[in-house]
Amino acid sequence: MDARNIGLRNIEVADTKICSIDGENGKLIYRGYDILDLVKHSTFEETAYLLLFGELPTASQLKDFSRRLTEARGIPEPLIKNLKNRPKRAQPMDVLQSCVSELADYDLNIEDSSKEAHVRRAITLIAKIPAIVAAWNRVRNGQHVVDPLEEGSHAANFLYMLRGVEPSAEEVKVMDICLILHAEHSFNASTFAAREIASTRAHMYACISGAVGALSGELHGGANVQVMKMLLEIADPANVDKWVASRLQSGGRIMGMGHAVYRTTDPRADVLARLSKEISREKNNKWYEITERVERATKKYMLEHKRQAIYPNVDLYSASLYYSMGIPMDLNTPIFAISRIAGWSAHVIEEKFAEAAPKPALYRPKAVYVGKYCGPMGCEYTPLSGRQEQQHTS
Repeated sequence: MDARNIGLRNIEVADTKICSIDGENGKLIYRGYDILDLVKHSTFEETAYLLLFGELPTASQLKDFSRRLTEARGIPEPLIKNLKNRPKRAQPMDVLQSCVSELADYDLNIEDSSKEAHVRRAITLIAKIPAIVAAWNRVRNGQHVVDPLEEGSHAANFLYMLRGVEPSAEEVKVMDICLILHAEHSFNASTFAAREIASTRAHMYACISGAVGALSGELHGGANVQVMKMLLEIADPANVDKWVASRLQSGGRIMGMGHAVYRTTDPRADVLARLSKEISREKNNKWYEITERVERATKKYMLEHKRQAIYPNVDLYSASLYYSMGIPMDLNTPIFAISRIAGWSAHVIEEKFAEAAPKPALYRPKAVYVGKYCGPMGCEYTPLSGRQEQQHTS
C-alpha cells in the first residue's frame, strides 16, 4: 500500500462547499471567508449561520437564528436526572456522547428526513451541547444545574451555566473567538466520521454522537489536554529547553506542534497565542511563557538537527488559554465539541442533501488484506481436539 494513502491521507472522498484549507500558506476559509476576518468582525452565532446556510445572515436573519438558539438551550429534565445518576468519575466526552444520542428520544419528529428537520436538529444540538457540558461539570462537583440565560450570547450563556455567575465582557469575547476558531476544519477525523455515518442514512443525533467519539481521542480533540499535561509536567519556563530536547531525542512528540495539513503555522494558533498571552498577563501566571518557550525550543531543535520544520497547531495555545480562564482541563475537548457542532451539522446536511445524486452514497473504502493466507481454498479447519496450544500476543 502507498504509505501516503494510509489513514486516507491525500485521498479525495467528496466535494464540499463548507471549508477550504490551504496548508502551504496557512489559510483557513469558511464558506469563502477567511477565518481571521471572521474572528475580527463576526460572532459565533453569525459564523454558525454561515456554516449552516452558506451565506452571512442579514440583521433580521441573525436575530431570528439567535432567538432559535436561545429558545433551544434548555435540557430535558429526564436527561438531567440521568446525569445525576452517572458515576462522578465519568469522562466528560463519554457523558456528552451518550447525551447526544439520548437527545434523539426527545425529537418528536425523528422520522422526518427533510432538510428543514435537519436544520432544526442542528440548531437544537448547537444550543444544547454547551448546556450539557456545563450541567455535567456542575453535577459531578455536587453543584446545582444552572438554568440557561433567557438572553445573551452563546459564549456568555456557556460560561454562565458553567460557573453560575455572569462572566466578564472580556471573557465572553475570548470564548466567542475560540468558538469561531474551532467551528469547522473540513474533513478532519470527527467530521469524516459524521459524514460517513450520515452516508448510511442514520439520523443527525447518531452522526454527531459518532463525531463526538472521534473527537475524544488524544490525536484529535484530546490533544489540547495532552498539551496542558505537558505544560504542567514542565512546570517552569527554565525547564523547557532541557525537557523538549529530552523528549525529541527519545523519539517522543511535542503535543501541539505539527499538523497533518498545515506546513506552516496554523492560522488559529496565532490568534490563540495572542489571547493566551493577554489572559496569562492578566492572571499573572506562567502558562503562556512556558508554551511560547516550548514552541521556540521545538523549532530550534528541529533546525539544529536538520529535521523537517514543524509549527504550532490549534491545540498548543488553546490549552494554556483555557487553563488560565479557570476551565477544568478535561473540559478542553468538550469545548471543542461545543464549537465544532456547527461544522459537523453543516457537513451532515451537505452529505445528505448535496446536489450530486444519488445521496448519500454509502462510504465503503477498500482494505488490503495482509493476514494469514493458507492457499487459494483458505486455511483448513482443525477440530478443537486437534489444536495445539499457541502463545498469542495482545
